[in-house]
Parts: sequence; structure tokens; C-alpha cells
Amino acid sequence: MIRRRTATKGGAAAAVIAAAVALIAPWEGLRTASYRDIVGVWTICYGETVGVGPGQTATPEECRSRLAARAAEFEAEIRPCLPAALPIETRAAFVSAAYNIGSGAFCRSSMSRRALAGDLPGACDALMLWVKAGGQTVPGLVNRRTAERDLCRSGLD
Repeated sequence: MIRRRTATKGGAAAAVIAAAVALIAPWEGLRTASYRDIVGVWTICYGETVGVGPGQTATPEECRSRLAARAAEFEAEIRPCLPAALPIETRAAFVSAAYNIGSGAFCRSSMSRRALAGDLPGACDALMLWVKAGGQTVPGLVNRRTAERDLCRSGLD
């Protein structure tokens, strides 16, 4: 029998954050000067929006550090919205989604409701409901959610 590591309240948080960062970084992309995103929000680094305004810059090192810190914040914020014991891959996929849509939206989502009801495959599939920005389906979000769903489900195999 193969035993998968699961992310519990504190046990595997570092592994979850590392997996989430590895998933988030290529989808968000690194931009060291602030810019307006697809819906007009000021953004910098790997999709960071908190405290960002025009004319800001950051080094790649600052961006990597900021991403790891924010991923840890999102992991902690969505922890109450998910079952305590989840496979690392599954939790990392949900952290990536929360980083993109916000922890509040994640906690109100069908991803959270399905996971808490014990329907983990359905929770992973619900990632695909979050592919729009500004009311339009965005091909990049479809691709990102597909990667998140694949990682999410890989933890269930």
C-alpha cells in the first residue's frame, strides 16, 4: 500500500507552500515593475496586488520572498475552509486558486463546500468554474485551472 503524505494543521505546511509557490509562479509570471492586470488592478511581482500602485519596482529576490510569504498567508486563511487532512498536492492546488481569486471567494466557493462535504474529486473539478476575469473566459485561466485541477486530483490517486 502506498501511503501519501497529507497536509494537516501544521505538519506539512512547508511542503504545501513550496508546492503552491511552484504552481503559482509560472502562471502569474514575474514582473518587477508595477502594472495594471487584466481587470485594471495594480499588480507587481508574481501577481501581488496588496499595497501596489503605479511606479513601484521590486527585485526578483524580493518577489520570490513576497510570493512565499503570501502563499503561507493564503494557506492559513483557507485552512478553516477545508478538511483538516488533505493530500499536500490537493491543498497546494487550492492555495494556488485562493492566491488568484482571494481567500474569501475561495471559502465561499463550491470548492470549499464540496471538500468539506467529503467530495474531494468534485472539489477539484470545481476549480474549472473559476476561468473568467472581467466577465470573459480567459484562456490562460482555463489552462491554469486545468493545471490546478490535475495537481489537486493527483493527490487523490
